Amino acid sequence: MMSDTKEEEQTEQTVSLVDVLEEDEELEEEASAVLAGSDSDHCSYPQGYVKRQALYACHTCTPHGGEAAGVCLACSYKCHEGHDLYELYTKRNFRCDCGNKKFTDLTCKLFPEKDDVNHLNKYSHNFFGVYCTCSRPYPDPDDQVEDEMIQCVVCEDWLHGRHLGSEVPDCVELQEMICESCMKKNTFLWTYAAHLAVPSAGVVKEEGGADKGVPVKEGEADKGVPVKEEGETDEAKTNEEEKDDDVNEPSRKRSRTEAEPSCRLKEWQATDQKRVQSGAVFWPSGWRTKLCTCNTCKEQLTEGGLSFLYDESDTVLAYENDGKKNEQKSRGHDPLMSALDNLNRVQQLEIIHGYNDMKSELKDYLQRFASEGKVVTPEDIRQFFEQQQTRRRRIDGSSFFST
Repeated sequence: MMSDTKEEEQTEQTVSLVDVLEEDEELEEEASAVLAGSDSDHCSYPQGYVKRQALYACHTCTPHGGEAAGVCLACSYKCHEGHDLYELYTKRNFRCDCGNKKFTDLTCKLFPEKDDVNHLNKYSHNFFGVYCTCSRPYPDPDDQVEDEMIQCVVCEDWLHGRHLGSEVPDCVELQEMICESCMKKNTFLWTYAAHLAVPSAGVVKEEGGADKGVPVKEGEADKGVPVKEEGETDEAKTNEEEKDDDVNEPSRKRSRTEAEPSCRLKEWQATDQKRVQSGAVFWPSGWRTKLCTCNTCKEQLTEGGLSFLYDESDTVLAYENDGKKNEQKSRGHDPLMSALDNLNRVQQLEIIHGYNDMKSELKDYLQRFASEGKVVTPEDIRQFFEQQQTRRRRIDGSSFFST
């Protein structure tokens, strides 16, 4: 029994190594999405409250019981190497705290001249390594339930899917989520949710009418689609409107010119559509563009600290896409690529083909270990590259002596 178990463990280790080789590009892209949007060499403090950046909290320097603090990507590398760090993913409008008065025995190596406190920074229990309404660490060694964590776009806390109070929709990675707590702090968002949010079991219909509670088609509320009274004919309604136009046309035209653009939020509040006001809410791509932009609504979002919702570039998805673009640009300045540019076309092709051949052969070499249930050792890897060198010398020698 012990030998069988050992063989299974060896097989799993070997297969996982092959899987890593096959998925290395995907993993690299995911890392670039988060980190390439931030500078890994220079402290972000001089930039002020950065719109969005990768952040870390240092448990070594600011343990539980102390003041919450966050450091930028570069400081996590240069000033907190070897420390116990909590990865916070990304947060908006944050200024690096590294070395300020919250750090008793540490001075920032990259930018030591900092204010004592960054008063506009916002902190949460995430900065002490706990997340969700359950205030548990991630990964949680005591949690045996497989569950994804989703970030609220307002408070930016991470919550377990099972603690959201609502069903997690498909393709959640393409959608934004606002947790129940933030929805209840900003109750007007429930009106938007009834018209814009991803459909869920939370939308209810009132008794007594088939049309009540049915979602309004996109654009109808904006266009002011008239509602026909019971028993009223189209012809009678048209005649009544024409009559009103003859009597009130001057004043109506003047009021339309002077009045502020209609408030989409008020129009939606006047409809009968309802939604159960509980649980987290998921929003589809582009939902921010449908928020009302009248002066009253702008003031309301600003007072609630939600003005960032008008900014589509604020989204994590937009940040990740910028990170990928930055990584692609940096690859364009790779010293190796610069060296290749100085070679002729034939030499470039020879190097590229040689690299691809080696990569393919290494994958095949490791695959044999997987099929035989063997563990790959450092000695096996060294043997592979020795074989590559021997093979290369043999090829070079034969080409030298060929006529």
